[in-house]
Amino acid sequence: MSKANKKVNTYRLTALGILTAIIIVLQIFSTFVKFGPFSITLALIPIVIGAALYGAGAGAYLGGVFGVVVLLMCIFGADIGGAMVWNANPAICAVLVILKGALAGFEAGVHYRALESGNKIVATVTAAFVAPLVNTGIFILGMMIFYRDILAAWSGGSDVLYYIIFTMTGINFLIELGTNMVLCPVVIKIMDAVKKNK
Repeated sequence: MSKANKKVNTYRLTALGILTAIIIVLQIFSTFVKFGPFSITLALIPIVIGAALYGAGAGAYLGGVFGVVVLLMCIFGADIGGAMVWNANPAICAVLVILKGALAGFEAGVHYRALESGNKIVATVTAAFVAPLVNTGIFILGMMIFYRDILAAWSGGSDVLYYIIFTMTGINFLIELGTNMVLCPVVIKIMDAVKKNK
């Protein structure tokens, strides 16, 4: 391996290590920030950044880290809704939370790479849109397939689909989406500028 390749690998590993630490801190912090019954997900921002800078594999890894932190919050009861899901079926809860995070990061990376050569801003905004969409979409789908009884109890007799869209995920999803779409392009522009100056 050449000296230049070693430097690039070292930079990549360092950046992924920093993004991993940021994801862990942000997700633990955001577990206690709620708009409605579930926590918002601030950790999608570093996931999208990592996916854009280092590809879909890095995005999947970072999303998986996010999923593991979410799972730990469910297991230890820091996320009350997540703890209920964990207690109802731990195996499905574990697969669901890790899978939704990993796929959100992976898809962000795939979409970014597909659009990057045309326009980096469009690629970044698309990746920032896709990550919360996949994360929330898989969560909703998993809840509807495997945890319908819990959803029915949470909805208190109202229509389950209405409850999911407007109560359970609505505000959280919009906050996650807005935050991602505003911050991700700004951070990626800054990181691109830093890369050019190296």
